[in-house]
Amino acid sequence: MLTVRALKRLHLSVSFDLQDGECVALQGPSGAGKTQLLRSIADLDPNEGMVELDGTLREAMPAPAWRKRVTYLAAEPGWWSDIVQDHFSCWDDALPLVMRLGLPCSCGPWPVQRLSTGERQRLGLVRALMLRSRVLLLDEPTSALDSASTAAVESLIAERISNGTSVVWSTHDNAQACRVGSRVIVMNADGGIEDNRP
Repeated sequence: MLTVRALKRLHLSVSFDLQDGECVALQGPSGAGKTQLLRSIADLDPNEGMVELDGTLREAMPAPAWRKRVTYLAAEPGWWSDIVQDHFSCWDDALPLVMRLGLPCSCGPWPVQRLSTGERQRLGLVRALMLRSRVLLLDEPTSALDSASTAAVESLIAERISNGTSVVWSTHDNAQACRVGSRVIVMNADGGIEDNRP
C-alpha cells in the first residue's frame, strides 16, 4: 500500500492511501497541482510530508530505488538519445508491449524526431512498464492519443492493476476517469482534495 500523509509542495496539502491493485483517477482544473502531486510522490521535486510504500518510508531508500518502485510518467516523456531503442535496456523485451500499443516493431532504429507526440507518449509508457513498478503515477498518459490507442493503453494498464500494480491516473476526461478509476480524487484550486469513494 502507498500511504501519503500531509504531503506539501507549494500550495498543495494532500493525504490519501492507495491500495495494492487499485487505480485512482486524479482530476481537477489546470493549475490545481496534479502534476506537482505526482512528481512529489515520486520525490522528483522538493516536498514535505510522509510517503511510504508497504510501511517503508521514501527516505529510507535511495531516490533511484524509490523511483523504480514508484514510477512517474510525464505527459511528455523525456528523451536523452536520438534513437528510439537506445532508451530501452533490452529492446527485444520491449517489443511485445510496443506492438500491443499499435507501434511497428521496426520503430526501434527510428530517430526520436520522427515520432509523433502520441508515439512518444506510448513509447514512454512502454519504458515505464518495463520497470514493473509497484506504483505507476501516470500524468495524462493518453492526452495525445486517438480512441483506439487510448483503449489499448487502458487495457494494458488494467491488466497491470489486476496483477497488483497500483495506479494514480491524472486525466481531464471524465468518462475516462470513470472507466479506469475505482475512485476519483478531485484536486481543488487551493491544493486540497476531495476523495470520491464508490
